[in-house]
Amino acid sequence: MKSVDVTDEQWAILQSLLPKQPQGPGRPRTDDRKTLNGILWVLKTGSSWQDMPDVYGSRITCWRRFKAWATDGTWDRVWRSLLGHMDHETKQDWTQAFLAGNFVPAKRGPVQWRKPRRPRTEEN
Repeated sequence: MKSVDVTDEQWAILQSLLPKQPQGPGRPRTDDRKTLNGILWVLKTGSSWQDMPDVYGSRITCWRRFKAWATDGTWDRVWRSLLGHMDHETKQDWTQAFLAGNFVPAKRGPVQWRKPRRPRTEEN
């Protein structure tokens, strides 16, 4: 097990938070734990997907699942659940915590400013 791989204890918590995918016809689905470990390896090392070790399976599968889980809110559910788990076990000192702005989406209203368009003339 590599240092970024989830432990059995961690997997017991995370497994229920990942979306269930029914197996359809075709190739069997790649193991979520193996794929998650590949995603975590890329995130922890800062390496590109192309540099991910083969032990984690397909780089494309890891990247696609990372994107899908970002789109469907899986990462948000995992984050909230783990914070709740840490809070329940009093492993989080909330006096030392803060919410970084890059994790909170800004409310986007209507566009207030647009670049003025140059009027068309017969000469243009």
